[in-house]
Amino acid sequence: MKKIWIMALLAVIACKNETNKGNVVNASEADIVHTPFNSVKIESILENDSLSIRAIKVIGKNLAFAANKGTYGLFDNTSGNWKLSQQKRDIVIPEFRAIGSTANDFFMLSVGNPALLYKTGDDGSMKLVYTENNEKVFYDAIAFWNDKEGIAMGDPTDDCLSVIITRDGGNSWQKVNCNELPKAAEGEAAFAASNSNIAIEGNEVWLLSGGTKSRVYHSADKGESWEVFDTPLVQGKPTLGGYSMDFYDAKHGIIIGGDYTNPENNTGNKAVTEDGGKTWKLVAEGQEPGYKSSVRYVPNGKGKEIVAAGFTGISYSKDKGETWKSLSKEGFFSIRFLNDSTAYAAGSKRIAKLHFK
Repeated sequence: MKKIWIMALLAVIACKNETNKGNVVNASEADIVHTPFNSVKIESILENDSLSIRAIKVIGKNLAFAANKGTYGLFDNTSGNWKLSQQKRDIVIPEFRAIGSTANDFFMLSVGNPALLYKTGDDGSMKLVYTENNEKVFYDAIAFWNDKEGIAMGDPTDDCLSVIITRDGGNSWQKVNCNELPKAAEGEAAFAASNSNIAIEGNEVWLLSGGTKSRVYHSADKGESWEVFDTPLVQGKPTLGGYSMDFYDAKHGIIIGGDYTNPENNTGNKAVTEDGGKTWKLVAEGQEPGYKSSVRYVPNGKGKEIVAAGFTGISYSKDKGETWKSLSKEGFFSIRFLNDSTAYAAGSKRIAKLHFK
C-alpha cells in the first residue's frame, strides 16, 4: 500500500506546476486586476482528532502534508480523495514539521532527537537520507533552490543555528560548520510553527530566528557565505520573535510573529523590508493582528496583499501590512496559496481549503 502511495506522489511531483510565491504567475502580472479580499469561505477537507499539522506543500493543484504521529498524506484536488500513510523508524514515531519537494522528490523532516530527514526512494518507500543525534537538535524548516540544491535549518546544537545543505538532489546532506555561520546569541533559536523560517529567491536565502534574539540570516550564494541582520521585533524571551517569513521578490519581504502565550499583543510582531532584509520596519503597531504563525503574499497581489494565519484566526492586508482586516476567527497554524483566490490551511486536527472573495 505504501509503495502505491509513494508512486502516486512521485507522479504528482513529476507534473507539478506549483504557484506558491506572490510573484510566480502564468500571465503578466501587470495585465491582471486583482480584487481585494473581503471574506473567506472555509471548506474542511481533512479532519483527524489525533493530528497537529504544521507542514503543508502545494504540489501542482494537490496538497501534501506531514505531521505528528509519523503521519503524512496527499490530497488529490481533482477527486477530493486523500492517501495517508505513516513513517516509523524502529520504535521512533517522528513528528514532522517541515516538508519540501523538487521536481523529482518529496521530503519530510522531523523535529526533536533524533532528527530524521526522508525523501522518496526508488523502491517505492520513503528513504532516510539524514540523521542527527543530539539532545538539542530541533529542525524547523526546509526549502529548495532547485532540483539539486536545498537547505534546512534548526535550533543551535553548538554556538550557531543548525543549517544542513544538499547539493545532490537530497541524497546526502552536510551540516554547515559554525565557523562559516554568524554566532548565535544565547537563547536564540527558531519556531517550527509553519515550515516558513526559510525564504528563497533565485540564489538567495533568508533564515528567521527568534527567542532572545530575532534576526534574519542571509546568503546571496546558496549558503556559501552568510551575514545576519537585526529586526525590531519583540524579543528577549523564548516565546518571542518572528515565527514566519515570506519574500515577494528579492527586495520585499515580511515577518510576523509575536508571543503565542500572549496572542493579543499586537506591538512589535509585524515588520517589512524593502532592501532584501538588511533593514526592517515595524508595521501596524498597536493594531491587529496580534500573534500569527504563518504569513504569505497573495499571488498577483503586486506585493501589497498579504494573508496571515494563526490559532487566533485569519487576517488580510491590502497595503503591504500597514493595515489589516480580520477575515475569520477560525484557527490554523499554516497557510499556502494554490492560486490568487484559493489557499490551503492546516492546524489542529484538520486541513481546509480557503476560498477568498
